Amino acid sequence: MSWSRLGLGMMHVLAKLPLPMLRGLGQFVGRVLFVLAGQRRKVALRNLQLCFPEMSEAERTALARQTFEAFCQTFLDRSWLWFGSEALVRSRVKLEGAVHELEGDTPTIVFAPHFYSMDAGGLALPLNTTREFTSIFATNPDPVLDDWFMTGRQRFGHVRMLNRADGVKPIIQCLRKGGLLYLLPDMDYGKNDSVFVPFFAVQNTATIPSLSRFARLGKAKVVALYNEMTPTGYVAHLTPAWENFPTDDHVADTARMNRELEAAILKMPSQYYWVHKRFKTRPAGEPSLY
Repeated sequence: MSWSRLGLGMMHVLAKLPLPMLRGLGQFVGRVLFVLAGQRRKVALRNLQLCFPEMSEAERTALARQTFEAFCQTFLDRSWLWFGSEALVRSRVKLEGAVHELEGDTPTIVFAPHFYSMDAGGLALPLNTTREFTSIFATNPDPVLDDWFMTGRQRFGHVRMLNRADGVKPIIQCLRKGGLLYLLPDMDYGKNDSVFVPFFAVQNTATIPSLSRFARLGKAKVVALYNEMTPTGYVAHLTPAWENFPTDDHVADTARMNRELEAAILKMPSQYYWVHKRFKTRPAGEPSLY
């Protein structure tokens, strides 16, 4: 038996644990990982230093430790999110806010940035709407894990997972038919198609302008979904449709996206994906920040 299959077997077992016990285990694993995963710890600390230069070193270290704990807690929660009953998931995953934005058939893009709870939010939507739902994820190199991720993300509703290699056409087709697009464009995907806009204290942050681009091509409104881990499960906070978005200026739109994201991160800073090298792509001639 492969390590991946053994791990999935363990997730079946973990799915049956009471949530406080599972969260306690995740917190413990996160604290251990903070010590052992030196490279990722350095990345998280550097990201926090770049984004929050006003914080003391002790404050940033405490926040980085909390983010490792949240990472592990939300990862273990995928056990019951993807193996638990629908009734269990509904009891723990709540959708709040401007839920009326999901009504009708207006093409809609859901801006869902990389908070650790993104997969809980990905289930909150199809549990609360019958509309067709499209999302874009990268393929996991481990076929066992890739199947687990894809199956889990498509377990409720009418969800279609697309690989980035599939291109733009199926995304726009879904939107123009009145579907929902769950979009996560806030990572560093390299220089191709990126623009450099501010993100916190880093003025030149490589960011793909796909939110603005897809909204224009699909004639779609944009709402944001900020997913938060809580002691009793998850709350997915849906915002009203953004006013005056998109515009004819995709760079200005992308800068606005980052400002909206900053405001959400400040409400739950430990739950954002700080372990990713968000600032690895630099403008020509600028040195690496890592």
